[in-house]
Amino acid sequence: MSTQSTASAPQGDALDAGVLKVASVVVLGAIMAILDTTVVNVALQKLTIEFSTSFDVIQWVATGYLLALATVIPVTGWASDRFGTKRLYMVAIVLFLAGSMLAGVAWNIETLIGFRVLQGFGGGMLMPCGMTILTRAAGPQRIGRVMAVLGVPMLLGPIGGPILGGWLVDAVSWRWIFFINVPIGLVTLLLSWRLLPKDAPEPAGRFDFVGMLMVSPGLAALIFGVSKIPSAGGVGAVEVWLPALGGLALLVAFVLRALKVPNPLVDLRLFKNRAFTIAMVTMSLFFVAFLGGMMLLPTYFLLVRGETTLHAGLLLAPQGFGAMIMMPITGRLADKVGARKIVLPGMVLLVGSMAMLTQVTATTPYWVLLSALFVMGLGMGCTMMPITTSALQTLQPKDMARASTATNIVQQTAGAIGSAVMATILAALLADKFGVPTAQGQLAATAAIMNPASHDAATGLAADAFSTTFVWSLVLVALCVIPALFLPKSRPATPAVPEGEELTPPVMLH
Repeated sequence: MSTQSTASAPQGDALDAGVLKVASVVVLGAIMAILDTTVVNVALQKLTIEFSTSFDVIQWVATGYLLALATVIPVTGWASDRFGTKRLYMVAIVLFLAGSMLAGVAWNIETLIGFRVLQGFGGGMLMPCGMTILTRAAGPQRIGRVMAVLGVPMLLGPIGGPILGGWLVDAVSWRWIFFINVPIGLVTLLLSWRLLPKDAPEPAGRFDFVGMLMVSPGLAALIFGVSKIPSAGGVGAVEVWLPALGGLALLVAFVLRALKVPNPLVDLRLFKNRAFTIAMVTMSLFFVAFLGGMMLLPTYFLLVRGETTLHAGLLLAPQGFGAMIMMPITGRLADKVGARKIVLPGMVLLVGSMAMLTQVTATTPYWVLLSALFVMGLGMGCTMMPITTSALQTLQPKDMARASTATNIVQQTAGAIGSAVMATILAALLADKFGVPTAQGQLAATAAIMNPASHDAATGLAADAFSTTFVWSLVLVALCVIPALFLPKSRPATPAVPEGEELTPPVMLH
């Protein structure tokens, strides 16, 4: 049975029931995908014991998922146009569900890694496809508010993932970190069929196979090389520079070719839009600086303060609360004023909270740490989604699929680089303080802290390493202010819609 609502966007700025229904489906899918990137990390030690393998091998449970994500994201923009966003979104959920169920019954490490890759292919399409569906449904005049809605799972993943993963591993079984996706996925699939707008495929041009053979493996190789920096002990290792340089060469070749061919896999013509380009530069620096710094916090609680995985996850909650308070406010403001007026105050909050963390010691009162995290959450709410909103506000609806793909590529790449940079700095500092090679820094610190005879001295040395690493993160966050100064200082005019094209597609509920 089908019911059709009005074919045009609502005249008011409020998010109507139709958009909220679409948002609920997209948020469920995003929570499922983002949680899975974090929930597995806390189970790696348990999986190492379960499958009697080395930590280098078990890391591929996380790395394989990440590389599959990076490989499939560039194809999503073309596939969204060619097959329709609703159809592609449902295919992505099915792939993710299949990978989750199979990973839960994996019988050896090889099958687990293979099924995680299948999960990653589905997960990689969920975020860009969901973002396209939501921004098309809301229209450019309400992108700020829908980005605030989409920001919720981006916060819940890093905060809720370690909590959920730690509880499932300790109280139930490691298999349930994958099985937990099944009921969520089935509900999301049913709601997708019932609530998402039915959109017809659009002319997408011939598929750019040559571009895919450049950008997908290039992106995967670059992220793989960068992700190996902490374990390899620096950029000089062959397993770091060889794939990273190979991936970078493929990406450069793709850019040079994409400027000449009519229908490239990633549409670089979007970067002719000044607002989009400035927002992408700001977003790149922001994800490198901020996500890299965020990786340090749970490690500090686990290593220096001796907290359990569950408690470390709970201690990060104030950050999420701060962001969730601020996001609805900045979402409304982003639709009315320029991004610069929101992002710059947010940067001030982030710099202030990061400055507090540069003073961290082994005995810093928890109320100080939690206060810093809450302020940091307020800063996140003012920055992450308004930057994305600024990138999308001036684009035509027909460009949303390709723009969402480009945005997710930037986020994945910058996030991986930021995490690797901060992990390498921390490992080098720990290695210097404990007198071991860089690759063994964290292991040496852990061993010294667990030894009662050296515990007090070791926690002090480790805390010094963290505080110095936070200084680097502070510098990177402060650098984000430079491109943020060039963000729009007033709300951009709603883009004109070409004759015959609807701003918001008809909503066909099934």
